[in-house]
Amino acid sequence: MALAAKYATTCGVCTRSIRPGDQIVSMPSGSAGRWAHETCRDGAPATSAAPSAGSPADTGPTRGESSAPAGAGVLEVYTDGACSGNPGPGGWAWATADGRRASGGQAHTTNQRMEITAALEAVRALPGELVVVSDSTYVVNCFRDQWWRGWIARGWTTSAKKPVANRDLWEPLVEAVRDRGDVTFRWVKGHSGDPMNDLVDRLAVEAGRAAAET
Repeated sequence: MALAAKYATTCGVCTRSIRPGDQIVSMPSGSAGRWAHETCRDGAPATSAAPSAGSPADTGPTRGESSAPAGAGVLEVYTDGACSGNPGPGGWAWATADGRRASGGQAHTTNQRMEITAALEAVRALPGELVVVSDSTYVVNCFRDQWWRGWIARGWTTSAKKPVANRDLWEPLVEAVRDRGDVTFRWVKGHSGDPMNDLVDRLAVEAGRAAAET
């Protein structure tokens, strides 16, 4: 029977962090750890170490601030979403250092939907090994912590048995990333002076303003 973790520890199957409140199960004697994520009960890698709501706030990554920049020959694409009112008119954008870029907007949307859309449009548009750089932990942690595995295993519901928010965008993005196998994600702190992050932020805001005027 699954229990709610009271203290932070390490999963005995996937070795990822167990956070207070995560659903956990007791491991058999002799296992690498005493406790495991509920989704690891059958010995599979952790399917979700995310908060149960499925829609966490963008308050910073759960472990560390960011991974290393992409290596030689790997394309980095910066993505961002913006929304006025949340919900309200919003925009998305992606851009690369070599000048490629795209943006768009919707008259009624949310910031999270625009963040996912920006990543989805970038992955669809840019071939080859790709690092998606975003200031959204909602996007980055989904892939770094593999939340999507748990969502799929539970029929696109969260560990709290609620429908995954924004499934209509998450599902095609997850499918595209899985099919390609050459896409990774990196977090960057927003509004911290990173020129590319500032660029896509500006493009997304402009696209949102244009959508509001149509």
